[in-house]
Amino acid sequence: MRADPSPGPARPRAPAGGPADRRGLASGVAAYALWGLLPLYFTVLAPAGPDEIVAHRALWSLLVCAALLTATRTWRAFVVVLRDRRTLGLLTLAAVLLATNWLVFVLAVATDRVVDASLGYFVNPLVTVALAVTVLHERLRTVQWVALGCGAAAVAVLTLAYGRVPWIALTLAVSFGLYGLIKSRVGRHVAAVPGFAAETLVLAPLAAGWLVWLHVQGAGTFVGNGIGHAALLALSGVATTVPLVLFNSAAARLPLSVVGLLQYLTPLLHLVIGVVVLHEPMPPARWWGFALVWLALVVLTVDAVRTSRAAALARRTGPRVSAGGPPGRRPPRP
Repeated sequence: MRADPSPGPARPRAPAGGPADRRGLASGVAAYALWGLLPLYFTVLAPAGPDEIVAHRALWSLLVCAALLTATRTWRAFVVVLRDRRTLGLLTLAAVLLATNWLVFVLAVATDRVVDASLGYFVNPLVTVALAVTVLHERLRTVQWVALGCGAAAVAVLTLAYGRVPWIALTLAVSFGLYGLIKSRVGRHVAAVPGFAAETLVLAPLAAGWLVWLHVQGAGTFVGNGIGHAALLALSGVATTVPLVLFNSAAARLPLSVVGLLQYLTPLLHLVIGVVVLHEPMPPARWWGFALVWLALVVLTVDAVRTSRAAALARRTGPRVSAGGPPGRRPPRP
């Protein structure tokens, strides 16, 4: 599951085609691949239930974040975040959304609905566009409206085919879309690791209390199921934060359009794992629903690439126009 960038101040983007771009691409592929392989990791955490897994994930992630804050010397930035009431309030809301996303995703894995989780992350870019309209009051281009229409049609097809709303997919898409919206606002002045550390700090008391309650009730699995099981639960913090750091490296070096394309690797791996490895059913109606979502994503991607290229061209030709010459021509020498 995807996360936000940077353990420290954002690095300047490297020139296109340089070595840093290759490192950025490798980091991006690694980050999204690790997120895509999470269903396999969560399947080996049985007999731990989704609630216990998420609680361990929050606690161990906080410890890993503490190590990263020490390694990157960003404890001061973390303290600044905690002292800013507005920022901490937004990060608290983000933490609730993130915990909801984690819980529903692990529940999807535990109940053999990884394909539904895949659909949720395919739908997520469409939810982001919808939030831009409803929350940020942005005006969409016609092509973007077409993409949203395809997404809505996909949900309708899947709902009619199964006789129920695909709530796992929609919950994952909406929770992560809202999480991304909050992080896009906070991330302008809060680096990722201090911000993520604040989120896990908010979740830590609830997570610790829940784990204590589970063990008092005899339902906890951390103790009594072998060292290997305990170690796997503890590694959930590493599995959460390592992709975060890799994503930061990619986001700092790659154009946003490339990062946007790489994000589809995660739900694609979820789909492959669900169908090929876990043998979840994939009837024709589900394929039709996915096809409509993929059509919407193709439309959005093509539109985004064209818009990005037009903006880049405008930036390159803008100074020349202002110098007195037509686009693409040098101004006359004195």
